[in-house]
Amino acid sequence: MATDLLSAPLLTARRMGADRTLAVSEDPDALRGYALDKGHFDVVFEASGSAAALKTAIEVARPGATIVQLGLGGDVTLPLSALVAKEIALRGTFRFQEEFPLAVELLGRGAIDPMPLLTATLPAAEAVAAFELAGDRSRAMKVQLAF
Repeated sequence: MATDLLSAPLLTARRMGADRTLAVSEDPDALRGYALDKGHFDVVFEASGSAAALKTAIEVARPGATIVQLGLGGDVTLPLSALVAKEIALRGTFRFQEEFPLAVELLGRGAIDPMPLLTATLPAAEAVAAFELAGDRSRAMKVQLAF
């Protein structure tokens, strides 16, 4: 399952293999059912850095789950009681350490197709337009400059 505020990135998530997607800004209660009975998910990846998203991650994680925090949103307030009571492991992670060589190897042997992530390739001469497109999450996922 993948969630996002916008529908457009979720189309890419589907193409990349997500079985189910939820646009939480369109349906704010979409995850409510997953919080019932002490939570649903064994592992939750939180990639936005939003305090509200991390709170929701704790709500939908089942007891003993692991939440992997990827998003960098600054300091946030944690619902510590729920985190402790559900015995959730909260793990922070960053990129470009041990996982980088693995990612290169997986891409190199074709185990992962990154092309659904690439929205557009623009010539370097159009760099300003490329950065404007890349900054609009409703229109682009990743934009590549061609030199």
